Formats: sequence, structure tokens, C-alpha cells
Amino acid sequence: MYQTINFSAFRTAFERAGRGDQFSYNGLKALFDYLEDGAPDGRGYALEVIELCCAWTEYDTAAEAAKESGWEADEDADEDEAEEAALEWLRDRFDATVIEFDGGVLVENF
Repeated sequence: MYQTINFSAFRTAFERAGRGDQFSYNGLKALFDYLEDGAPDGRGYALEVIELCCAWTEYDTAAEAAKESGWEADEDADEDEAEEAALEWLRDRFDATVIEFDGGVLVENF
């Protein structure tokens, strides 16, 4: 049986699972929107909080995420150029899904 939930119920599920601090408010909202938009054939998504916490990591920037995996920014690149290069590197090298939102990025763990 599927139940449609809104963002408030989604957030509550994380709190009840003891994972209320896993993602920032904006990060959690971005994840909710991504899952809501990506439901195949409109059939929905089975909410598994722990699975989501294991599958996604939040970073302040894509550059921060990429650096953890060995990426190095071009010395001559400004901050915006480095961020774009990091996003491209993550997507190309790891075929990672990256969700950008106000205040950071979510990267699907690879």
C-alpha cells in the first residue's frame, strides 16, 4: 500500500528514525523534490530513511565533494569555474547524481 506524503511528513520520518540532523532543511527539501519528481510512472517511492541516509551525502559545495575523491581544482580557476568543473568531474567520473540546492549539493554515494 502506498501513501502520499508531503514534505512535512517526509521530514518527520527522518526525525522519528533518529536522522533529523542528517541533512540540512534545504538539503532534505531538495532530496524530497528529487524523489517526488523522479518517481517512475507516477507510482511512487517507498520511503526508507536509513537507505536514503546511506545513499546520499550533503556537502557545502561540489568542489568539497570532489576533493574527497581526489579531484584538484585548476589553480587559475575562480570559485565559480572550480565549482562547475567539480560538478562535471563528479558526474563524468563517477556517473554520480548531484542535486544542487541553495546552500550546497547532495551527491549520490558512489
